Amino acid sequence: MASNMFLMLTIVAMFLPTIAMATDYIVGDDSGWTINFDYQAWAKDKVFQVGDKLVFQYPQGYHNVFKVNGTAFKNCDILPENEALTSGNDTIVLKTPGRKWYICGVSNHCAAYGQKLAITVQYPYGWAPAPAPSSPTAPTPEPWAPTPEPWASTTPSVPATTTEPWAPAPQPWTPVPSSPSTPAPSAPWPPAPSPYPWI
Repeated sequence: MASNMFLMLTIVAMFLPTIAMATDYIVGDDSGWTINFDYQAWAKDKVFQVGDKLVFQYPQGYHNVFKVNGTAFKNCDILPENEALTSGNDTIVLKTPGRKWYICGVSNHCAAYGQKLAITVQYPYGWAPAPAPSSPTAPTPEPWAPTPEPWASTTPSVPATTTEPWAPAPQPWTPVPSSPSTPAPSAPWPPAPSPYPWI
């Protein structure tokens, strides 16, 4: 019983700082969620983490908030009206890391007046969950790699030569006839002593 209580307190102690450190960001600070405001400049120096909250404050009926993907953000594509947040005090909890995009879907507020926000959400303290275990699979060959041929026993096209593993590979060498004015060439290397002196 005491060990279970200790385990529970340890887990709470580990996650309590993350919960306590969550930040509520009023989007646009005192200006709120409105037109003609540079939300990218507002978000530039902020570090958004999993567990933080974005609070979109605006006069109800004048604006709304849509969570969109990167393409809809770029093009100011408006989603169906039933997906809009419209309370005037909309809170979005940042539950997952990655890029997040938000736009206003009223009239042309996004396209003409820049009422849109893009942020990147990080794990708190740089912690990331461990990747889920996966079943072992055969590696996928690189697209540039040649396809391996099936193994087959073949006769080598070059006759095998027997060499000792310690001896250097034979080098092609053609003796040059010696003349009185030219010394006879020597081998490219001195012969190695035989490890078997009795041979």
